[in-house]
Amino acid sequence: MSDSAWRTNGEFVKMPDMDEGRKRVILIAAAILASRKLAQQDSAKPSPASNCAIQDAIAFAERIMRQIDNLYSR
Repeated sequence: MSDSAWRTNGEFVKMPDMDEGRKRVILIAAAILASRKLAQQDSAKPSPASNCAIQDAIAFAERIMRQIDNLYSR
């Protein structure tokens, strides 16, 4: 079963299936990647900059996971 999410301006995206273990790995990697940028910000309040740092870290962690999968799936 795939998850679905609404995006801006009525866009709709279908998320691929992902097991819980993989989600945890991406969460941990994204948290590590985002921590430097988030630590540089003065405020603990949510902001567009912190949201962007988190989204970038998640995308980067997913890209790393895909590269690892491609490397070791042979």
